[in-house]
Amino acid sequence: MTTDLAERPPMPQPTVATSRLLLRAIAIVGILLSLFQLYAAGLQPLGLFFQRPIHLGFILALCFLIYPVFGQDRVRGVLGWVIDGALVLCAVLVGVWLPMNIDIIANSIFSRPIDITVGVITTLVVLEGARRAVGLGMTIIGATFIVYAFAGNRGELPFLSDWMPGILNHRGYTLDRLASQLTLGAEGIFGLPLGVAATFIFVFVLFGAFLEVTGAGKFFIDLAYASTGRQRGGPAKAAVIASAGMGSISGSAIANVVTTGAFTIPLMKKLGYRPAQAGGIEAAASTGGQIMPPLMGAGAFLMSEFTQVPYVDIVLVSIFPAFLYFGAVYLLVHIAAVKQGMKGLTAEELPSVRRVMADGWHFMLPLVALVWLLVSGYSPMRVGFYAIISVVVAASARALWSYATDRPTMDGFVALCRRGLSLTAQAMELGARNAVAVSMACAVAGIIVGVVGLTGLGLKFSSMMIAFSGGNIVLALILVLLASLVLGMGLPVTAAYIVLIILVGPALTSEFGVPLLIAHLVVFWYSQDSNVTPPVALAAFAGAAIAGSKPMETSLQSWKFAKGLYLIPLFMVFNESIILGGPIPLVIWSGFLAIIALTAFAACLEGYLFAPIVLWQRLLIVPGVIAVFWPDLRVEIVGVAILVTMLTLNWSRGRRELPVNGLA
Repeated sequence: MTTDLAERPPMPQPTVATSRLLLRAIAIVGILLSLFQLYAAGLQPLGLFFQRPIHLGFILALCFLIYPVFGQDRVRGVLGWVIDGALVLCAVLVGVWLPMNIDIIANSIFSRPIDITVGVITTLVVLEGARRAVGLGMTIIGATFIVYAFAGNRGELPFLSDWMPGILNHRGYTLDRLASQLTLGAEGIFGLPLGVAATFIFVFVLFGAFLEVTGAGKFFIDLAYASTGRQRGGPAKAAVIASAGMGSISGSAIANVVTTGAFTIPLMKKLGYRPAQAGGIEAAASTGGQIMPPLMGAGAFLMSEFTQVPYVDIVLVSIFPAFLYFGAVYLLVHIAAVKQGMKGLTAEELPSVRRVMADGWHFMLPLVALVWLLVSGYSPMRVGFYAIISVVVAASARALWSYATDRPTMDGFVALCRRGLSLTAQAMELGARNAVAVSMACAVAGIIVGVVGLTGLGLKFSSMMIAFSGGNIVLALILVLLASLVLGMGLPVTAAYIVLIILVGPALTSEFGVPLLIAHLVVFWYSQDSNVTPPVALAAFAGAAIAGSKPMETSLQSWKFAKGLYLIPLFMVFNESIILGGPIPLVIWSGFLAIIALTAFAACLEGYLFAPIVLWQRLLIVPGVIAVFWPDLRVEIVGVAILVTMLTLNWSRGRRELPVNGLA
């Protein structure tokens, strides 16, 4: 089994709405953006009022070029080009205004009318860009927060104050005051979310694009198949392993599904998994890629900035929870394969580990360099810069070696150089394209941050959360889970995390006593649930499209396989030592608790482990799992005793009745 990721053209092709000339314009803007970001990351760091506006200007221009005003299935026409052309000019204005006028703006006591006008234009084009790149939901949320800022006795919309519940009432703000808050300081659009997008996130998105274009995706998928393909349910296990690596690089569960799922889902169906099962497994595994160190999509960088915890520390504490999640998915996949009597693929259907490593071992070098630089204490942005350089060096060295050992000629060398330059340009364009959605989401998140800071909404929302939960931490976490699901219907994961942590973070830390880092990890994990939880389940819907199954049935399967996404954050809250550390015996005990609880829960869910689990044993496992989560050592010991007893009985039955079904 081989893949063709490296051979497929990674760049979009001309369509009805996108001519070849426009594709070249998009490529030029994307390459210029990537060169600007590499310059700022590796050669000359820029101040925030230079880096962020210029980045946003490039992103907006790309957005309006890539996404036509009337949709991508229609020709723009004269009217479309008039609108989009004007918006591209506005994007240029956004990118240059603040850097060119920063001294005047910084030394002015009152905002100039021209600055307010540019601020209003900036806010409007950001909302329109988000509508095109992220979806209407993000724009509606941003606009709602702007209306909320105006809704007060002294605001632009005083009549709305009568409609606001007492706890949400505030004085209201004028257009001048809000525009200044959102565009002339570091607390609005050009605030922390866009700052992270313009530095760490973009560099690592670009790193992922270089890996994809040079064929790393093919290498990681083939390696996963070569390692697990002969086991029961091999393709499904390969999907879990490949998604762990690819998902962290791609930064999107949906992108991971369509990338790895194009190969894993058909093979799972061939092996005997039902189509809905195959799509659900891929969606659950791909979602896990977003919580997998070292990249964790974009979340680790945002979390580091919000909590002021070093990025490398967040990566280190996230390793064990990610291991638990993928271990749970892997175990559920194995149980499903054993229950259905599946076998692995034959050696003829699989690539050889030795051959895969021989062809692609150089792709391991950039990842090793990345981890080494992080541990050495380099800043994430500089790490990303050097990681990109290492990808280029590794791919170039491999290409030169192949050229030198295959009858080298001058024409061949020229062709090799041209292909190298072409792939570099493709990677730069692809990285810029991939960054548009997350940067637009972060820009609108800046609007939300600015309004929350201006109106004090965060504290008010925390008070409401406490009132609804009655001070019960479990109910509070359920409210966070429900809020994340609702937000996930219209927002990407990164944006949902930002919005949620702004609104519920203060309550979790100050009122419920959850440590800051754990609160952020819990919210970040729960922000992933819209990928796998019905009725939203965006990643599962993508898997259903590939599997040819019903979307809702597939989403139910993904919800079942991704159960660790809901349980592990709870375990973090009630067993802080697995994140914050502590005495070694306590850390080992907490790790053992997590493993035994997730194993038992997976067995209970499937009704099978070493052999079928009878009903009374499944009923006993449920209180045993609850007891393990209880923050009391005596209750935990009782829970462990119940779970170990039930699993031992099942193992004994498996040896007596079906020894062949033991865990492989």
